[in-house]
This record gives sequence, C-alpha cells and structure tokens, in this order.
Amino acid sequence: MTAIVKAPRFLSKTLIQLPSKSENLIPSIPGFQVMNWDLVRLSRVWFLSHFVSLPKDEFVKSIETLFDTAELNELIALYSALPLLPYPNLWLARATDAVRSNMGSVFDAIAISNPYPFHHFPELAWNQLVLKTIFNEKPISLIYGLGNRRNQELSLSIIDYAKERWAASRKVPFQVWYLVSPFLRTEDLSLVEKLLNSKHEEEVIAASLLLFESNHNEAKDLLRKYPKYEIEIQKGNLNWSNLYV
Repeated sequence: MTAIVKAPRFLSKTLIQLPSKSENLIPSIPGFQVMNWDLVRLSRVWFLSHFVSLPKDEFVKSIETLFDTAELNELIALYSALPLLPYPNLWLARATDAVRSNMGSVFDAIAISNPYPFHHFPELAWNQLVLKTIFNEKPISLIYGLGNRRNQELSLSIIDYAKERWAASRKVPFQVWYLVSPFLRTEDLSLVEKLLNSKHEEEVIAASLLLFESNHNEAKDLLRKYPKYEIEIQKGNLNWSNLYV
C-alpha cells in the first residue's frame, strides 16, 4: 500500500507503448491492455495484483481502504486494476460510481478499454456508461465488448438522443447508429431517411448499414434506392469500422 502511494516519487511518467500484437497483455483476460498508460499507473496496477495472495477479508479491507483514501491518480489505477482483482462483484458499486464521476480521467479509467464493465455491469449501468461516453464526445469504439452488449433499451435511448440533438440543430455522432442497428423499428425509418439525405457521407454510410442489417422489408426497399452503398456493403468494402477513424 505504501508503494502504491509513493510510486510517483521513484518512477517516471513515461508512456507505455506496446506493439499491436501485444494488445492482449494477459491472455486469460481479453481486452485488458495498457497502451498509453504511464509507468506510474502500470506499476500501481502491478502492485495491486499482488494483493490477491492475501486472505479474502484482509484483501477486501486493503482494497477498500485504498479506494477510500485515494487521490485522483490512485483512483485511476484502482479502476484500471478491477479486471485483475478477485471477487469482482464486490467492486461493482465502486465501478458504477466511477461512471457517475465528474472527473473525466476517472470515468475514462472504467469506460475506455476496460473489460470489467462488459463482464459485470447490469444492463442499466452498462447503458449509462455508453450514453455518458457519447455525451462526453468520447469514441464508443474504445468501449470493450460494445457490440456484444447492444440492447433494445440502449437503442431507444439513442433514438431519443438523436431526436433531441436534431431538434436543437445539433449534430449526432454518426458512430452511435451502430447501437441501433439490430433493433431498428419500422417507425424509425424516417430518421434513417434523414441520414440518407445528409451532406455528410459518413451519415449516409451509417444509414445504409442500418438498413442492410435490418430484417424489415421496408428497410430493404429503402436501401435499394442507394445501390452504390448496398453493393459496397455486400462486397465487404463498407462496414461499421469505416466510421471509426
């Protein structure tokens, strides 16, 4: 615990850079990665990984004490370490608190490239994390497991969000339509037509992907009016990854 607190006195804040092939740093924990961490953060997480040898009661007490006394950068390390810690459900309240945090770097530690929320957040908390990522104008593509946890309620929230943004003459990030794709309703097609008529090609691509992935006949009929994009999607030249640049 002393080492965690005193780490900045002895270690530099050099950024960690790894080759892409090392992205899965711990094979048993897919999604855990340390790209762009500094050495102090990495070392603190490494120190925390050694607490697992303690008896459960002592381990839990130590981690809780660290949370209760942590300054900003220590909190970042604690949330970054959650995928490595045993008894994951014990930290759920702490993790969901981080989603509500007004400290951007604390929110990023739990939301960005952290597999813990994907595995342990209930749907409501997961949706809040995704929506706050969008509201904070951060890339949802960096949320681990995003595609596997798309859901109807989140899709409806995105539809409401888009309507509110458009009503205020504000743009809607074109990447968010990926969250609607599996749950597109017939009544949402008017919104898709708005995207298709956009001057921004990314929005037209997003609309085309929405229609292509839909099971509604009306959606297929609408997509046929834009054969250029339909053909490129069928060839595999266009997919959602084209919108995450």
